[in-house]
Amino acid sequence: MVERVLIADDDPVQRRLVENMVQKCGYEAVLADSGDAAIALLTAPDAAAIDVMVLDLVMPGLDGLGVLGKIRELGLNVPVIVQTAHGGIDNVVSAMRAGAHDFVVKPVGIERLQVSLRNALNASAMKGELQRIRHSRDGVLTFSDIITRSDSMAAVLRAAEKAAGSSIPVLIEGESGVGKEMFARAIHGSSDRRAKPFVAVNCGAIPDNLVESILFGHEKGAFTGATDRHIGKFVEASGGTLFLDEVSELPLAAQVKLLRALQEGAVEAVGGRKPQKVDVRIVSATNRRLLDRVKAGQFREDLFYRLHVLPLTVPPLRTRREDIPPLLRHFLVRFCAEENRNIGGISGEAMARLAQLDWPGNIRQLENAVYRAVVMSESDQLGIDDFPLASAPSTVPTGEADGEPLILESPNAAQFVAANEAPIAPLSTYGQLPMLSGDEVRPLDELESEIIRFAISHYRGQMSEVARRLKIGRSTLYRKLDEMEAARAAQAANDAP
Repeated sequence: MVERVLIADDDPVQRRLVENMVQKCGYEAVLADSGDAAIALLTAPDAAAIDVMVLDLVMPGLDGLGVLGKIRELGLNVPVIVQTAHGGIDNVVSAMRAGAHDFVVKPVGIERLQVSLRNALNASAMKGELQRIRHSRDGVLTFSDIITRSDSMAAVLRAAEKAAGSSIPVLIEGESGVGKEMFARAIHGSSDRRAKPFVAVNCGAIPDNLVESILFGHEKGAFTGATDRHIGKFVEASGGTLFLDEVSELPLAAQVKLLRALQEGAVEAVGGRKPQKVDVRIVSATNRRLLDRVKAGQFREDLFYRLHVLPLTVPPLRTRREDIPPLLRHFLVRFCAEENRNIGGISGEAMARLAQLDWPGNIRQLENAVYRAVVMSESDQLGIDDFPLASAPSTVPTGEADGEPLILESPNAAQFVAANEAPIAPLSTYGQLPMLSGDEVRPLDELESEIIRFAISHYRGQMSEVARRLKIGRSTLYRKLDEMEAARAAQAANDAP
């Protein structure tokens, strides 16, 4: 899960010395005894990814300069630190012209090697980040912009790359924060539609009464407040890709019209007189199991089969921990540039601890943790103390087993849990929820409040998971929290002397 350093040197003693130093610096060492062996390791289809290379210039057969030439010829993006016992200026100039990132003279000290490795890794991360920024700005993100080393992610990427070559509808499933929109943008950026618009719509954030207007457009005067004509997202994305995020949250009435639009390749604006032909590629995403929604009668089965032609499931971050170190470096480089901070890296202790966490909020939570650390840190290296999630002891709700700290996704949830002083009962006591208060049946809102309070604590404030388990939308959950908070405040006002 740590960065891998390829050491290419024909001298076994020197290889072992550099290997020990690399391991003491907190990296994984991979060894090659010749230039040809190094190239074979870099190009093998099933080989582990190499983050940086320490290359001896003088070797029999394919020497260091020959390896640098091969790397450039093959288009490999691996930074190279060359080393040799002959530190003449000519060797330095030749190596740098051939594409080397840095140059060290044998025998190199561990401090010098550590600085060189850190600089090479940071430069590589910065180069990748600049490429992602350019691609994102131009709307042409590709699969090479997705940061991963996981075998499970590699399988998803292969399927997505095949999908990009056609107009097949794709449904991307996965937990909140795993990067479903990144996949959708990569599919668009790798397709023949990349020069056309990519339009993203969060179906879960649209009020029910505006879904048809936003998706299909409306004519001027079609309803109260329609002072201008609106073309809708389908027409806006015509020729390109329409990304329907949180598609499972669409109301049933809108699902009927969406199905018709997909079947006929035409949309009819609200208040319109005739359909308008559109040519869009549909990529949809959901953080729920859409089939479960179909079984529950909350999603149309015929629409499900229209969208579920090629399903892709993006695995959560806790199942691909090898992706955490490169993601940490990626976010560190980005936020240091945005916040104008000069932070050299993340300590080995912090990196190891962060890679052990479950990250229930996935990549989004990891990103926010690095952002906070960069802003709040007062040193030139992030340590474990800069990540409260990693350094603080676990704070677990009453009745929970040991685990990660309680993380709340919304101010509403935080206020609601903080305002309710009554302890949450252990899970075992909820097997039979008490229905009576004395001889009277308990009010429905009281039972509902108790169930929601328990669910928030049991799922550690992860509101997406709470809503999923309660089989309600997140917007509905937040609305209920607002109502409970208002009821509690009103009760408190009534009880005040």
